[in-house]
Amino acid sequence: MADPLKALVEIISTQTEILQAAYARSGEETPSINAPFQPDNPLEFEDSITQARYLIVAAAKQLIATVQSPVDFLPIKVNGMYDTVAITFLIDVNVPEIMKETGPNGVHVNELSTATGIDASYLARTLRYLAIRHIFKEISPNVFAHNRQSSLMTKAKSFKEIQEDPIARFDNAPMAAFLHMSEELLVASPAFTSFVKDPKQASAPFNVAYKTPKKMWDWLKEPGNEQRSRKFTVAMKSMGEAMYPSEIFTSGIEGDKLKPGNVVVDVGGNIGVVTLALRKAFPKLRYVVQDLEQQIVAGEKFWNDKYPDALKTGQVQLQSHDFFTPQPIKNAAVYFLRMIIHDWPDKEAREILAHLRTAAGADSKLIVFETLATHITEDTKGTGASSAPYPLLPNFGTEFFTALDLELLTMYDGKERTYEEYVQLGMDSGWKLEEVKPGKLATIVYSPI
Repeated sequence: MADPLKALVEIISTQTEILQAAYARSGEETPSINAPFQPDNPLEFEDSITQARYLIVAAAKQLIATVQSPVDFLPIKVNGMYDTVAITFLIDVNVPEIMKETGPNGVHVNELSTATGIDASYLARTLRYLAIRHIFKEISPNVFAHNRQSSLMTKAKSFKEIQEDPIARFDNAPMAAFLHMSEELLVASPAFTSFVKDPKQASAPFNVAYKTPKKMWDWLKEPGNEQRSRKFTVAMKSMGEAMYPSEIFTSGIEGDKLKPGNVVVDVGGNIGVVTLALRKAFPKLRYVVQDLEQQIVAGEKFWNDKYPDALKTGQVQLQSHDFFTPQPIKNAAVYFLRMIIHDWPDKEAREILAHLRTAAGADSKLIVFETLATHITEDTKGTGASSAPYPLLPNFGTEFFTALDLELLTMYDGKERTYEEYVQLGMDSGWKLEEVKPGKLATIVYSPI
């Protein structure tokens, strides 16, 4: 068997050449850490080189973990909390916006101090912490500027607009909103150990830390949480749309195999953004979007602005419904849930699916769109996923979704589930798992037992 260090270096070398060749064919320069991220460059999201990026990153991380002494490696991991502290602090005091408006020559920390009211020494130390981790760059002593990573921390509004309306500062800035949400997670995370030792004490670590019996999304509605609530809405809606394109849902539903007039129910569908994409793809079907009253009221405005005829003709129906109560739409062709089940522990997840099973007909399908947790071992049973090449971890060592799993545990006692857990969840609620289509967001297809 090949030497693992040489194999890792070979992966990095080979895949880097693939990446460089793709940029060369398009007449583009390969990404530079010192240049801002270019979201309009299609090569940033090109499917043909996405695999190369994954392999380079996986191999580089494993190479570091292999050669770095544990004496250095583990303390760095333990201190990772300061990544969150530094990023959320700078977003909170609007440093990324000031830096963007200043331009590529950078801004001295004294100017940042004048604009933000924060001591220049604190700003310098925080920026330097991130710059040495390749977020921002220090171009001369105490002068900092954006780089590829930090450029995505900016909000959509100017510094002046943010000062005039701070509650709306995260509007149309999903990445900044998503990153800043880590502030709530950071507060809740110290209760992780206490909760896991005694889960009966509260609904989730969040409830222990914030001393509230309410789920986070109900807590956000309390007076004083207006900015948090608005930030959460922007992050969840916009990041979901950006990370998971509509093709996932149109291909997952397979509406071309349904009969004209068949009913598709979007359970917990918010204002119906995904249903809108489905209607465009499959205009002969009928749709029901279900959510709580506040979302349905917002949905009425959304549909009246976009496609008022859909509501007038009844092709699209907006229905106020709590998915912990009996499902009112019987015998639908398809019931689907998008990133709903992972917010709930097994007991509540079974309850949600059981209500749908009671309403379903013999030919109904239940489709769950969720992240599929994978084992680190070679076993990829049922997922259709391919294993990474030697000597990488078979699941490519993907970190984001394991982090998301623990975040869900911390905030809601939710979880990302494995293939086996989805099989069991279906059996416990009257559904047989028929198929799993792998992807960034898996399509999990059930039929009634």
